[in-house]
Amino acid sequence: MIQMRHIASSSQLFQSNMGNQGVLSAAASGLSDFIVQKGADVDRVFGISGINPELLASPTLSLQLPNYCKVLEQAAQISGCDNFGLHYGQQFQPKELGLIGYIGLCSSTLETALRNMVSYFHLHQKDTLTRMLEQQDCWRLDYQVQHGAILTRRQDAELTIGMFMNVIRGVLGSHYSPREIHFEHTRPEYWQEHSKLLNTSVYFDQPFNSIVIPKKDLARDMPSSDPLLLTMMQDTLQLLNQSNTTQGLSDQVRSQIQLALSEGEPNLEHIADDLGMSSCSLTRRLKSEGMTFSSLVDGVRCELAEHYMKQKNIPISEMALLLGYSEVSAFSRAFKRWFGINPRQWRN
Repeated sequence: MIQMRHIASSSQLFQSNMGNQGVLSAAASGLSDFIVQKGADVDRVFGISGINPELLASPTLSLQLPNYCKVLEQAAQISGCDNFGLHYGQQFQPKELGLIGYIGLCSSTLETALRNMVSYFHLHQKDTLTRMLEQQDCWRLDYQVQHGAILTRRQDAELTIGMFMNVIRGVLGSHYSPREIHFEHTRPEYWQEHSKLLNTSVYFDQPFNSIVIPKKDLARDMPSSDPLLLTMMQDTLQLLNQSNTTQGLSDQVRSQIQLALSEGEPNLEHIADDLGMSSCSLTRRLKSEGMTFSSLVDGVRCELAEHYMKQKNIPISEMALLLGYSEVSAFSRAFKRWFGINPRQWRN
């Protein structure tokens, strides 16, 4: 049984969500120590990422989601540990997440635990998709940051999938193997480590970050189920002011552009339709903010190109497809316009 003393601390976390700027600081529990453990300068990592270390002192405070994702990417780069998020996620226990973790731990079965965590995840982290989809004899748990200002988010994805895996393995055993693991990012250089630590087939360049789990495995009872505490936490959630800060239009468009790139050149009409407006209306609103659709497409491509170039295992020809170009020559011309040299010169 989870002790009742956790009710007070959980209530503080619930109440703090009303001022949640993006993600509760509980998501960075133990981050400073882990950065040091990987041999990086904490002050430098936080400084580049624009994070005040004092915000990490209390799990009830919050961070801007773009800064949170950036600190994980910077920690990986500065420490030289390319799989930083994967390693961090392996040791990140559910209770360290505060309210989301305890909602899962208090649930009756593993399936209910994952459903509860997915349902309330938006109170812990804004601008993020979490869901469970039925696939024949399996459930697929999807996770994806959907904030237009965050285009590079691999480390966060691997951390979060690892955290959900820790919930599952806390019930089914430390070496439990799900059916599959999916990641939306391109296969990293040291991808074999993912299969080893996650103990299953891992697929990259997928639509979402996902865990595929047989239904029969999720019927197991949670060892620390506490119906009374769960009910109290859920009642408190119903009283919360769940108003979310809406992303600016340009960030919403950037997010849609990134999703569309895998299918080729982003289409103004399609993206406008996804946002519930006409192409003329979208163009007019972007113009009022001093932007155009084509400039946003170009900006997203430029930012992603720089990120992909640092992944030395990604061929330049594959990079062109990832950015929605039908020909490598078109990508090379755009790259030279952005950085003054062609992709091969940049990489050398």
